Amino acid sequence: MTQKSFQEDSQRWILSFYRSSEINGALFFGRLSRSIRDSRIQADLTKHFADESQHAWYWTKCLNDLGLQAINIHETYQDQYLASIGMPTNMMEVLAITQVFERRVIGQYGVHRHVENLNPIVAQTLDTIMEDEKWHIKWVNDALKMMESDYSKELIDSTLRRYYEADQEVYAKTLVEHGERMTSLFGNTALKLR
Repeated sequence: MTQKSFQEDSQRWILSFYRSSEINGALFFGRLSRSIRDSRIQADLTKHFADESQHAWYWTKCLNDLGLQAINIHETYQDQYLASIGMPTNMMEVLAITQVFERRVIGQYGVHRHVENLNPIVAQTLDTIMEDEKWHIKWVNDALKMMESDYSKELIDSTLRRYYEADQEVYAKTLVEHGERMTSLFGNTALKLR
């Protein structure tokens, strides 16, 4: 495989990976939105679910506009989180893991956005999605602050630290498994754990 075809294959893989992760997020938050009774969180969680679904569509359209067919990615980043730390047991843990994950997503999208000679279709898709991701981080942060009276700031902070450490572990594993692809797209920037 030539370097150019490897880069094209890597781009198809990463865009498909993003798409699959957004689909997983939409499905997870959709199920959660159906069952949540806390009206303080329900509206924002429902919008978050709708955004994730829209992001999956944006990645699907991006791939189609590039003349690429999405790859079925069976294990997403979220799956690796759950394998590493288990299923969250309450809404605070759901929001804490969401906060850490959304920060990883916007960081990854930011790295991708600054790739030299980035295709304008990919750049526009990243710009559009990153606007929503900023709001995701804000609303989840606000909700976690609101929960301090129920869970304590200390418990929320320690939960965020635990999930941040799991994120570092999962990202390091991703680099081991897909580092060559990521380096071909992002250069050495991909190798930073943050």
